[in-house]
Amino acid sequence: MFLFALKMLVGDRAKYTGLIVGLSFASFIICQQGAIFVGIMQRTYSFITDTSQPSIWVMDPTVQFIDDVKPMRETQLYRVRGVEGVEWAVPMYKGLIQARTTTGIFQTCNFIGVDHASLIGAPARMLEGTTGDLHFPDGIIVDLSGAETKLASPSRSPGGEAIPLRVGDVIELNDNRAYVAGICESTRPFQSQPVIYSTYDQATLFVPMQRDLLSFVLVKNRSDVSVKELCQRIKEMTGLAAYTGWEFKKLTMMYYVKNTGIVINFGVAILLGFIIGTAIAGQTFFNFTTDNLPYFGTFKAMGANNSLLIRMIILQALMVSAIGWGIGMGAAALFGYSLKSTELAFKMPFLLYLLSALAMLIICLIAAIFSARRVARLDPATVFKS
Repeated sequence: MFLFALKMLVGDRAKYTGLIVGLSFASFIICQQGAIFVGIMQRTYSFITDTSQPSIWVMDPTVQFIDDVKPMRETQLYRVRGVEGVEWAVPMYKGLIQARTTTGIFQTCNFIGVDHASLIGAPARMLEGTTGDLHFPDGIIVDLSGAETKLASPSRSPGGEAIPLRVGDVIELNDNRAYVAGICESTRPFQSQPVIYSTYDQATLFVPMQRDLLSFVLVKNRSDVSVKELCQRIKEMTGLAAYTGWEFKKLTMMYYVKNTGIVINFGVAILLGFIIGTAIAGQTFFNFTTDNLPYFGTFKAMGANNSLLIRMIILQALMVSAIGWGIGMGAAALFGYSLKSTELAFKMPFLLYLLSALAMLIICLIAAIFSARRVARLDPATVFKS
């Protein structure tokens, strides 16, 4: 009986193709928009992901997200170091700075100052040079994306390619000379601005004069003290906020969720894909069932009960949902892969696969319910009367 149900499904090529196309389109919209949403959310805390050495981030209690920097007095660094259970604690500066290229173009950049001695917080993936090159006089490290795009020099010939920033070049940071000592690879930030690294001591010379410059204190806990326990100690003894890496990521992500329209914009697009899929699948599947009522009536006349016929319909729905989900998911993955070298934020975690599959299952079950009700109420006598 179940084999016959599948033969009925593929037998009507027009409606079968319509079901697959409609469900594939719905799956593509859900997966593609969901992947872009996840990619954008991950970019909001990309800097925290790249800075993986510390187990705890210490900052001003009023900080709301990673870019909401509230400078602290440098004496706070020594107070944190004095907390029992701290293995090491180092300073970090994070802010914005105006860079001027050799052609006179100004560009706002993310500027990071890491501990001079340990270089904790420096980029982990170096493409040219080493993190130790930050010790060169006026040395900086620039991320690859910024060096090839916004900090690149215009082509010397009309219509030619821009000349990327290279090791050995000199630019200006806040009217101060900066020597490009290395090129690194970093995760694209949310605002897609170039990222420049320097030492903390050098950063205090590059940035405009201000009373306080300490943005964060990066802390590593001792092996005999849990991260949660040390966070609580730092909060109690210093009055500062102390978060684990994951807690700081969550704080940043929730700020963008609550204070921007990202969730609404992508939620509407995903909901639209769900509604379109439900409408197409429901209407097409209902018409398919209506056209095959003589077969279902014959099965009833031969002794098949409603439970068996409903299972046949559910099997048909599960088959088209699996095929439609697979095609849509594959198309979304291909879309993301084809644009991986662009600014597009695109990330497909395993959870997205599960949620999109669940959405497609719900769509097809809704369509199956309407068809099953029609079959359950069918009187076999009407088939033979006609």
